[in-house]
Amino acid sequence: MPEQRKQPGAVAAPAKADKPSRPCPICGKPAEHAFRPFCSPRCRDVDLNRWLSGRYVVPGREDPAEEE
Repeated sequence: MPEQRKQPGAVAAPAKADKPSRPCPICGKPAEHAFRPFCSPRCRDVDLNRWLSGRYVVPGREDPAEEE
């Protein structure tokens, strides 16, 4: 494999973490890498509370056996 040499004055490609991220789904601020996809622990906890309280629901099929 040929050895890659750096050109003088060449700029390295930006790291993946530097790319713009999606906004926080709770408040719309830019997401922080440590709390992704949220911007803070507060927004992360708000989302968890919504799941636990039943505000968010994943729809499913009705099972006829459970109705009897």
